[in-house]
Amino acid sequence: MIAIIDYDAGNIKSVEKALQYLGEDVQLTRDADMILSAQKVILPGVGSFGDAMQKLQRYELVSVIREVVERKTPFLGICLGLQLLFESSEESPGVEGLGILQGKVLRIPEKGIKVPHIGWNSLSYPNPGRLFAGIEEGAFVYFVHSYYLEAKESKIVTAAAEYGTCIHASVESGNVFACQFHPEKSSDTGLHILQNFVNIGRGKD
Repeated sequence: MIAIIDYDAGNIKSVEKALQYLGEDVQLTRDADMILSAQKVILPGVGSFGDAMQKLQRYELVSVIREVVERKTPFLGICLGLQLLFESSEESPGVEGLGILQGKVLRIPEKGIKVPHIGWNSLSYPNPGRLFAGIEEGAFVYFVHSYYLEAKESKIVTAAAEYGTCIHASVESGNVFACQFHPEKSSDTGLHILQNFVNIGRGKD
C-alpha cells in the first residue's frame, strides 16, 4: 500500500488518481499507524510553506514523517512537499521546515520573467536518479511554483531546470526522493517517474 499524507493540502486527489491509474493500492490518510505500515509514502503539497508546516504539526505528522525516513521507507515529496523537507523557506521567515535535507528555498528572481513559474520546462540530469530511469534528458514536466530549491549538497540533485535561475527540480538522498514539478500532471513522462518510484524496492529499480 502507498500512503499519501492527507494534511488538507491541495492536489492530493490528482496524485491519488495517477497512482490508481498505475494499478496501485493507495490510501489518503493522516493516521500514524497506517502511514508507518505503508510500503511507500508520498507527501504532496500546494500552498504556502508556513501553513503547510502548521497543519503537519496540528495533525502530529512531523514525527511520523521523520520516523518513515528513519525506517528507510521510500518517501516522495511533490512540489511543496519537496520544499518542506528542507530547513526553511523565504516564503515563511522564522518557520522551521522538517529539516530532513539541507538547502535553501528561495523566491524565483523576477528578471523579466513571470512569477509564479507555471508551465512546462525541460529537465537536465546533474546526477543519476532512480526516478528518471528510462527518461531521456530534456524531457518536459509541469511546474507551478514561486519558490525554488537550492540544495546544499549538489550530489543529491538528480534533475535541474532553468527558469530565471537554476532550479534544483528533483533530489534523491537514500530513501528520500522529491520533485519540485508535478509528476501527476506531467503526462506520460510524469507517469513514468511515478512508476519508477513505485518500482523501488520491488527488484525493478
